[in-house]
Amino acid sequence: MTVPTPDAPYGVDPLGRPYSDKSKIVAGILQIFLGGFGVGRFYVGSVGVGVAQLLTCGGLGLWSLIDGILFLTSNDRTDKQGRVLRG
Repeated sequence: MTVPTPDAPYGVDPLGRPYSDKSKIVAGILQIFLGGFGVGRFYVGSVGVGVAQLLTCGGLGLWSLIDGILFLTSNDRTDKQGRVLRG
C-alpha cells in the first residue's frame, strides 16, 4: 500500500494516478436511482452533463441507467479534478 501524500491524500491507483475523495459506488447508485435528475454527475462534479441529464430526464431513464452501470463497472471514471474514483 502506498503512503498518502498531500497530492494524493487517498492514495494512488496501480498506474500511479491519485484517487478521488468521491466513490464510484456512490456515484453509480446515485446515477441509477436519481439519474433522471443528474445527481450522480453532480456528485462527481460533471455539472454540464448533470444539467443535460436533468433537462432530458436522464435521457428518459436510459442514459442515466447506462451511465450508472458504467460508473459501477469502469475503473477509469474520474471526478472534476481528473482523479480516479475510489471503490
